[in-house]
Amino acid sequence: MNDAEWLAGQFEGHRSHLRSVAYRMLGSLSEADDAVQEAWLRLSRSDAAEVRNLGGWLTTVVGRVCLDMLRSRTSRREDPLDVHVPDPIIGRADGPDPEQEALLADSVGLALQIVLDTLTPAERLAFVLHDMFAMPFDEIAPIVGRAPDAARQLASRARRRVQGTAPVPDADLNRQREVVDAFMAASRGGDFEALVAVLDPDIVLRADYGAAPFGVAKLVRGAEAVARQALMFSHLAQFARPALVNGALGLVNIQHGKLASVMGLTITDGKIVAMDILADPVRLAELDISDFLD
Repeated sequence: MNDAEWLAGQFEGHRSHLRSVAYRMLGSLSEADDAVQEAWLRLSRSDAAEVRNLGGWLTTVVGRVCLDMLRSRTSRREDPLDVHVPDPIIGRADGPDPEQEALLADSVGLALQIVLDTLTPAERLAFVLHDMFAMPFDEIAPIVGRAPDAARQLASRARRRVQGTAPVPDADLNRQREVVDAFMAASRGGDFEALVAVLDPDIVLRADYGAAPFGVAKLVRGAEAVARQALMFSHLAQFARPALVNGALGLVNIQHGKLASVMGLTITDGKIVAMDILADPVRLAELDISDFLD
């Protein structure tokens, strides 16, 4: 084995971790892959023999790449009020395949990803690297160009935003499945009262249709309003099936062998407190649904 092959092998050992970091930073699977690939290119052009902690070095590189991507995204964002649902990570409800399992285990719910999107790039980096991946602030500080105490303050502000906005989901997947089954039965039966009963009074529904001409991004609040929205699409409920969406029970809608939508659900105390729907056909076409096709 030559040096290049050895280095490639070392990098592959860190790829899953780096992709998890990049996904939480960016909320985009394709951009996360781009960030990881850029880290490899920078490693291959560097003197790896001088790197004492390869994992830490690569995480720092990915953090810097993601920070630049977030800043570029912020500068070109045209409609800050639009609803954007991050790329979902989907797997079969009865267990993902081995390749998906690691990413699902490290994923965070769509509702939390959406809250992360509201943070400044520097806040997001400090929070993700410290709170989710335990990187010390003296290592985060050079990435954001701040002193360690300032990096700590960035993470603290982000933490307050997350704790005040992102709902904490129930951990029991069996309990989640009961709620999802009740929601599906009420939707298929057109039962308004049963729908309201399974929804939290303050539920928030976000629907991202992308640039498709048939719809626009939507934000709906309140159990009765969300139930009415669900009844409008009850004829599509027959195509929905349970799935793991970012590690929690959600729904995928597959029609004629194509993915029509992904619904991430956040279930707290037996009620659905958030629905995050991706129905952008361009982005859905990039998701692998082979596990769902019989």
